Amino acid sequence: MKRIGILGLGGVGGYFGGLLAKAYYKSDEVEVIFIARGTTQNAIAESGLKIVTDDSEIVVHPKIVSNNPDEIGVLDYLICATKTYDIEESLLSLQKCIVPQTIILPLYNGVDAQERITKIFPQNDVLQGCVYIISMITLPGTIRKMGFYEKLFFGSKAVEVSKLNELQSILQKAKIESYLVDNIEETVWEKFIFISALASATSYLNQNIGEIIKNADSKAVYVELLKEIELVAKAKGLQLPDDIVEQTIVKLEKSPKEATSSMHRDYLAGNKIEATSLTRFVVNEGLKYGVKTPLYEKIAHTLLS
Repeated sequence: MKRIGILGLGGVGGYFGGLLAKAYYKSDEVEVIFIARGTTQNAIAESGLKIVTDDSEIVVHPKIVSNNPDEIGVLDYLICATKTYDIEESLLSLQKCIVPQTIILPLYNGVDAQERITKIFPQNDVLQGCVYIISMITLPGTIRKMGFYEKLFFGSKAVEVSKLNELQSILQKAKIESYLVDNIEETVWEKFIFISALASATSYLNQNIGEIIKNADSKAVYVELLKEIELVAKAKGLQLPDDIVEQTIVKLEKSPKEATSSMHRDYLAGNKIEATSLTRFVVNEGLKYGVKTPLYEKIAHTLLS
């Protein structure tokens, strides 16, 4: 029996964790554990996790929903999808559940999760991963997914291929559109370029995707952010497509117009935002590699002051 913990049941963890829970509800091979607390834990324990898409609605039940390490037990896999500012605290709370054999798959918005997690658990296999999806919590225990686009990418240059293939098999049997890729660092950075510029622009301009696309000045802000982060990525030596800026603009234009970034939603709700990982990080990397990022610096100052 392989035991998979889902840490962070927001738009990403809730959706993909929900697909896993649905697929392995009565399985003797895989056990899915939701790691949650407060109103989310209570709602799922009482009524299950509801996933609402444009054309369907399902309710799924994990084997266990808890934030008690003694109840959760030792995990074979841990999929992490909390906010980036919660990485260290949330993982340290699960030290009892993480043994040297536990494989950790981070699905955060930032690009430094593997490095941060490895500092806490140097004996563990920590993969790199990212997702493309527009989904969010609408009520405790309810996830709303918008649009048709949903892809999960993961990989590692250091972990045994047999371990990676086993995880890929588990994900695919749950009908998750997952891709095990060799060039995972570049794949993660391609996603980061999209989400970093989007999160920074939507939060700074206080506009959703449709408003940014139709407003020439707003779109110019988004494009300038893309150009700055592309220079940083190239300075790091990443092998990205020559037309990465154009590709990313196309991704934006194909996104639901009424959607926005999770950071913008948090900003509107008055919650803590991920500007340190999504905006300030680019400024810091630019300083490290001698690349100027004036617009990122301006937006980081505005959002974090």
